[in-house]
Amino acid sequence: MRYDLTTLPLPTLLPAIVKAEDMLARLDERVLRHVVGEGFRERGHFFDAAGALWVGGELVHVEDLVLHDARMDARAPTHELTIAHAVLRVRRRLWNADPAWGLDAAGLAVLRGDVGDVEDVVTRRSVLSETTAEEVQEEGEEEDFGVDFAEIDAILARSEKILSGGIPEVRPETIDDPLALVHDEDWDEDERLESWRAVIRDADLLPPVLGAAVLFDAWERIEPLRRQHWLGGLLVSAYLRSRGKVTSHLFCLNVGLKAVRHDRRRASDRITRLTAFLEAMVHSADSGLKELDRLSLAKLQMELRLRDRRSNSSLPEVIDIVLSRPIVSAKMIARHVGVTPRGALNLVNELGLREMTGRGRYRGWGVL
Repeated sequence: MRYDLTTLPLPTLLPAIVKAEDMLARLDERVLRHVVGEGFRERGHFFDAAGALWVGGELVHVEDLVLHDARMDARAPTHELTIAHAVLRVRRRLWNADPAWGLDAAGLAVLRGDVGDVEDVVTRRSVLSETTAEEVQEEGEEEDFGVDFAEIDAILARSEKILSGGIPEVRPETIDDPLALVHDEDWDEDERLESWRAVIRDADLLPPVLGAAVLFDAWERIEPLRRQHWLGGLLVSAYLRSRGKVTSHLFCLNVGLKAVRHDRRRASDRITRLTAFLEAMVHSADSGLKELDRLSLAKLQMELRLRDRRSNSSLPEVIDIVLSRPIVSAKMIARHVGVTPRGALNLVNELGLREMTGRGRYRGWGVL
């Protein structure tokens, strides 16, 4: 399946391209030099993960996602919440990795779940290499040692292929899916994914925001992954980072997509879809600038309460966690600062934080 770029209407898209380029550059520069840049990056992971589910037609509350990430769920996690947490983990992995890692074959294999994390494989390989010759050559103690060593050899061969940039093949006998409920035989994800990756070479010849728009539209048209369709928006954000357009954070694309109507995002006309995507980037950047203003004002107000405090006060640590999460609970503050839940409530009262849940139990505070 090929995505055609020969009839791309550049003159029609030029005003939207210029506006998106300007807004992303402004946001990137502010986050790079802002005092709350670290908190902005971490909060963006939560907002974008919830936005990814919203764009996909599911609703996940940000406060539930924060509590689930901290392993302090107020209730049993739903299927949608589990997916949102997977999006959150992928965003963090993309941010902590090299800018172009997620777009490589090995990185995509890890993100798809075809293989384990490369770092885990490398660690396992180093542990196995340190095994002494005496331990390897022991015989007669267990009859299935030969099977274990065969599995070790398979792991080492798999690791070599991953480290060399290849994607190991999944053995058909390991997939027990006789009814094709998980993997549709007529839907070749590998072929579709390669078709999408081929668009990257053409997108590199375009301006960064237009290249990102083309990649997102190609993902929507080709649909490489049926069970992880949300991965496309994260890969587009990683692409903007690899092009050097947004380097201070992983762009929160789904936050802007929420502000664009569904009929424009899924229109039959490609010009409408690309324009809608460029507008979504503008909305997301504008939302990020407003978020920075709110966080900087909140930080200033909370720091005013630090005057005449002792040097070992726990209030600065509370300010850090409040600025890095959309919502915090007493248990989260207690764990982060190292105090009791009662002491955490006292710290919250001293900072004058605003309660956001309005409930007697599972109370939460944050910056609106």
